[in-house]
Order: sequence, then structure tokens, then C-alpha cells
Amino acid sequence: MGTLTPPTVGFDLDMTLIDSRPGIRAAYLALTAETGVAIDADLAVSRLGPPLEHEIAEWFPAGQVQEMVARYRALYPAYAIEPSLPMPGARDAIQAVREAGGRTIVVTAKNEPHAKLHLSHLGIEPDAVIGGLWAEGKAEALRAHGAGVYVGDHTGDVRGAATAGALSVAVATGPCPAEELRAAGADVVLADLTDFRAWWEGYRG
Repeated sequence: MGTLTPPTVGFDLDMTLIDSRPGIRAAYLALTAETGVAIDADLAVSRLGPPLEHEIAEWFPAGQVQEMVARYRALYPAYAIEPSLPMPGARDAIQAVREAGGRTIVVTAKNEPHAKLHLSHLGIEPDAVIGGLWAEGKAEALRAHGAGVYVGDHTGDVRGAATAGALSVAVATGPCPAEELRAAGADVVLADLTDFRAWWEGYRG
């Protein structure tokens, strides 16, 4: 179904626009080297999406979680930005929205300064970046910016879109397979963002 006014389109960051697994893995390994706590970095990067606190709590006692979150974030710029890569089709998806006169925003659970570092490093330039929001909490930014579509890779992203009353477009490039995204209520499921332009042009119709 087409719309007359090009909507604002929201995108998630990790595993939607960028493959941050190499960088996040490196940051966890650095935290292990510093603390002596054996974090399974490969396991951690296989379940990206929820806030950092959730993952840190798997490896450290509750009383140390905030301290370790702060330490991880202090290590992050030196280890995580350089190795991370754009997802296939990411730049083209942003461009497709722009060509239609639309705006793009990034709404992510990642803290905002690091989200901006990633995007700047990769030359991906959305109109706004809002960090620190997860699942239903993402609806706050989506509503504030008038986003009619939200693109993400996690069932939490599907819930965020639904809460905001936005069309949920899911890409099966993160921890959730296509069937799980559909079952969570995604309106559209794409293999990856290389399919976005064709879908977008049909949607804009």
C-alpha cells in the first residue's frame, strides 16, 4: 500500500545497518583481558539486540554490572569501531528513502555516542540518531520523529514498531530467523537490506 507523503523510516543499528560483531567481540575480549572474567565473546555476539546490561549480567555479579558496563563502554571506541562493517544494502536503503524525499533515523539500544561513532566511521548519514532505547521503548523516538516504518532484525524491534503504530519491516540478518520475526508480528520480512529498495518502491507505489 503506498502513502502520499514519504514517511520517516527508522532503522535499528546492530545487525540491521551494521555488522558490529567483530568490534563487539574485540571489546569483550579486551574486558576479559582486563578483568580476568572469561566472557564467551562468540556467544555474546550471537545474541545482540538487548541492552548491554543484559549481556554483562550474564558474566558478572549484579553488584558489578554497572561498573563493568562503564568499563566496557570506555574500551569500546578503541576496539569496536574499526572492525565493524556496514550490512549489505545498508547504504542503499538509506539512499532509497532519501531519494523519495523521506527522512531516516536510527533508533538503537546502543548508547548514542557509540552509535554515532559507528555511523560516522562508515559514512552512513541518517537524519537523526537516538540511542539507549530497547523493544517497546523504541516507540518513544519513533513517535517523536513521526516514523511510519521501522526496520530491525530482532523481535524487540517488531514490538517497538507495533507499539509506535509503525509498519514493522524485519530483516533476517540478526539473531532472530525469519519465522520467529513473522511469528512476532512483523508486517514484512526481508532476507537482508539488499531487498529493501525493491520493497520500498513497491510500498511507495
